[in-house]
Amino acid sequence: MKNYLAKTSMILRANLEVCFLVTILGSSIVLMNTLVPNSAFAQGDSWYVGKGAKPDAYYTYKIQNLDTNQGRPFLMTMYLKEFDEENKYWIAPVFVVDQGKVYNGTFHLSDLDMSALGSSVVPAEMAPYRNAYSSSLQWLASYVPKPGQSLSAPNWGKIAAIGGSPISPGGSAKVTTPAGTFDTVDVSWTYGAKNHIWVNSNLPYPVKAETFAGVTSGNPPVLFAFELQATGTGQPPPPEAIVETPKSPLTQLTGRGSYSIQLIWEPDPIIAGQDTKLGLIFSDSFGATVSGVTYDLVITGENGTAITDLKGQRADDGTGLLTVNFPSPGPYEVKVTLTSEEGVTTGEFIESSSFRVVAT
Repeated sequence: MKNYLAKTSMILRANLEVCFLVTILGSSIVLMNTLVPNSAFAQGDSWYVGKGAKPDAYYTYKIQNLDTNQGRPFLMTMYLKEFDEENKYWIAPVFVVDQGKVYNGTFHLSDLDMSALGSSVVPAEMAPYRNAYSSSLQWLASYVPKPGQSLSAPNWGKIAAIGGSPISPGGSAKVTTPAGTFDTVDVSWTYGAKNHIWVNSNLPYPVKAETFAGVTSGNPPVLFAFELQATGTGQPPPPEAIVETPKSPLTQLTGRGSYSIQLIWEPDPIIAGQDTKLGLIFSDSFGATVSGVTYDLVITGENGTAITDLKGQRADDGTGLLTVNFPSPGPYEVKVTLTSEEGVTTGEFIESSSFRVVAT
């Protein structure tokens, strides 16, 4: 009987020890899952600017940036020719087409965040477009550099500005662009307006973006926007410069985004050697016409020579009308500078817009 009781006691103790170990093990697993949320996504569900980059691939985007050409859109093609293993950067010939003109250079794109490094070969005329690249296509790298973050994470961080919400991956969305239809994750945040960047996990850059500048009143201007136009393998043919003939009217923001200027002309197209009527409409950031405006207007030819230079023109009701003559066929720049509104000058701030027109 004693042997039986002793044996039974040993079995009970053994079972209790097993139960205790199972409990401890289970608690450890729960604790690990709590400490490392979304650990299952750590590799397969992560994304960063540059993920999926492959040699001999190109990407063409239509880009709009507030600080470049008063927000006028342009095309940029990046050809990831090859990866330099020694220096750890992509060698990427870049082509920009802006109003028919072609600019080119070579970016050295960091393997860490696809930033254009100082060793990049960028001529002076390409500098504004390099800056636009950094503050549009590459903008998210501040939040998701290599090795990236999960596309299922609650957020990727917060903009360093009062009143801004976190940058958060949201639901899935199908996005159609000239390059095709893509499955994306909508990365969004609110800072004044609702901003969106659509990310495909297999592409090194987002597919599309719509973001706005943070303003305290009025309609916020576009901060940056872009959309994938084409992608493929092999070196793309370099674009050819063409003379584009813009159509009336053209509307552009001034450099600070405080005003919008619309340029209208008649006849359309402009005929060289004949009188052309130029109309101007000045609006504020709300889109309302402003009154009591004074402005300067300068028209220069392709060689930089001014053919018209008018100072102190008045637009009492916010509209102006001028008659000018474009002497020969070709492109011209029409620069309009708002100097005062209701007798109050713009001071040290330059409120101007430049328009490119073509005489035929």
